[in-house]
Amino acid sequence: MWIQRDISTLIEQNDDIIQVIRGPRQCGKSTLILHLSSEFKELSLDDPSLRELAQRDPELFLSQFNHQKLFIDEAQYAPNLFPSLKRKADLEKRSLPQKSQTILRLTGSNQILMDKHIKESLAGRASFFDMNTLSVSEILSSQKKPIQEIIYKGGWPELHANPTKDAKKFLDDYINSYIEKDIVLAGGIQKSREFLQFVKLLAGRVGGLLDFAKLGSEIGIDGKTAKDWISILERMNIIATVAPYSSNLSSRLTKAPKIYFIDTGLACRLQGWTSPEPILTSPQQGMLFENLVFSEIFKLNMNFQLGWQIYHWRSRAGEEVDFLIQTSPNNFIFIESKVSKAPSRILSELPEVRKVFGDKIPKLIVCHQEGEHILENYVPISLLKKFLLTE
Repeated sequence: MWIQRDISTLIEQNDDIIQVIRGPRQCGKSTLILHLSSEFKELSLDDPSLRELAQRDPELFLSQFNHQKLFIDEAQYAPNLFPSLKRKADLEKRSLPQKSQTILRLTGSNQILMDKHIKESLAGRASFFDMNTLSVSEILSSQKKPIQEIIYKGGWPELHANPTKDAKKFLDDYINSYIEKDIVLAGGIQKSREFLQFVKLLAGRVGGLLDFAKLGSEIGIDGKTAKDWISILERMNIIATVAPYSSNLSSRLTKAPKIYFIDTGLACRLQGWTSPEPILTSPQQGMLFENLVFSEIFKLNMNFQLGWQIYHWRSRAGEEVDFLIQTSPNNFIFIESKVSKAPSRILSELPEVRKVFGDKIPKLIVCHQEGEHILENYVPISLLKKFLLTE
């Protein structure tokens, strides 16, 4: 079953000679590219023989496919190939001086290696697109299902295209292959056992403030190592940190960032959940839903390349709002996540909000789980994308 991806339009409208689509394994990069066009010949460097040839003799590798549009999957595994791709792009550009067309689409799941190899070789010659797992709106555009199920399964396309797929086994395999192996190797992490414990600690703290020293002490590493590991997980598209909003007038706002997983399915499995039903009565439900709201905002921003800034609001005086989105230099929206509808607070009564924004206090909306209609200041998560794109 094909699920329409929001990022499709951006890729189709772009005509740069090289397109690079980055994102974690199994988030749907290859499926999307093959769906967009049948003109591109697929070459996966997960294949050891293709990878060896591309790395050993890149010119011979490319000569087999002259005058063909190529889709090279997991391109980061053959760094020697990139100078040859650069030459191929330059030759194509000279032959079509008036209007270019895309002839190379590259994907990669290892952001660390992609950054290292591609930015050096293809600077100025490629357009970059970041993907992640399905958003709530993408899932619900193709099928109806409870929000609790989406929290538990996350946005992995395979779990929604194939409802009989065992989500627990899929996520266990993913953690074993991508987090415990790929990320450990890419990040040069020596303490692999401690690293997995660290990732599980982060999953148990979604929506919480980061204390690097405290996190590190719980598994026997120092604060600097904890900070480095979080940076690696961010670069590999597993987690995101949300900084507090600050301005020259808000010196009393706390400086600690908050932590979220980009996909709630990974957070749920790392917390130990094996089905969605028990989450309903769990103390973790509120924070997992908050994580889902963050994920929806994050993916919307990424899929449409909106350039929004996402902050959290927390003052030392105790004022707290889950998210503050800056959609333009002078436009802000506060968002609170609530499992069910709750009375909306009055932002003008919060001293720090008044101090920072004066008489231009941003709108506050409450995002809740269920519902089919946008009401004043209340938006169900299924319609959060629609609401934010029209604000």
